[in-house]
Amino acid sequence: MARLTRRGALAAPFAALPAAARAQAWRPGQQVRIIVPAAAGGTTDIMARILAQYLQQRWGTPVVVENRAGGGGTIGTLEMVRARPDGTTLMLGNIGPQAIAYSLFRNLPYRAEQITPIAGTIRGPNVLVVNPNVPARTVAELAALLRARPGEIPYASTGVGQSTHLSPVLMLQLLNAQAIHVPHRGSAPAQIEILGGNVAFLIDNLTGIIGHIQAGRVRALAVTSAQRHPLLPDVPAMRETMPELATYDVNTWFGLFGPAALPAEIVNSLNAEVMALLALPDTQRRFAELGGVGMPGNADAFAAFVRSEIAKWAEVIRKEGLQLDAG
Repeated sequence: MARLTRRGALAAPFAALPAAARAQAWRPGQQVRIIVPAAAGGTTDIMARILAQYLQQRWGTPVVVENRAGGGGTIGTLEMVRARPDGTTLMLGNIGPQAIAYSLFRNLPYRAEQITPIAGTIRGPNVLVVNPNVPARTVAELAALLRARPGEIPYASTGVGQSTHLSPVLMLQLLNAQAIHVPHRGSAPAQIEILGGNVAFLIDNLTGIIGHIQAGRVRALAVTSAQRHPLLPDVPAMRETMPELATYDVNTWFGLFGPAALPAEIVNSLNAEVMALLALPDTQRRFAELGGVGMPGNADAFAAFVRSEIAKWAEVIRKEGLQLDAG
């Protein structure tokens, strides 16, 4: 199955639209920007560009994507929080800055109530991969390497505070092992490091790294979800691999957000546009290629989901005793 690249994500036309997309009350009337709190090339960026192309075609108005990487996604989020709540500045956020960050960072420069959840877009598991030169073909073999060389083996993440950071942290804590964290500003630079052999392993979004797995450029050892994934049926769930990891279960997600006080008319119109995009067969096919599924539901349902994720990660981080400074 071909990997969905940024170019591929933008190539397919959005043809027939569901009726829900045809008569929304609000339209921007001027250029809209979608902030991506991560580097270009990763899942957050790809999803933002799919959405931007769709909205631009729907509205006949320019919709631009602006990457604001750094701070585990907090830099881009803060820029969106400070924007006027008129619908012209939106953000394609994710589990890191929109759920994990509230309990991970002791001096976070924004609060959950300063952000309006609009719509979920795509969700899926993370996946543990190693460079092919690493002599580990199972999680148990990787654990043995880590325990034999405590605090010596490097691993990459897509940024401090992202799920790709806390996924391996949780794994290492459960294994009672140590490794060297090497954070990067997004999925693409982290992938460059593991492809080049500069780090031994990476837990990345399946939606972003599936192409490298299928091409044999990295070796997948486990998915982080409770069950195996249909795109990788021979790769075990992390909780299958070792008794110490029996409770392990992590998924990642992405969604559209706006500043606080965004009028309900704008929120509901944007939600309806995103739901219409998710309903397109072409979108569902491309999500399947990425290893993810859509997140249908109205804005209230998405807001409730985000609140539940904030509470979940607060408990995980409290148990792990993690606290970092933002920035």
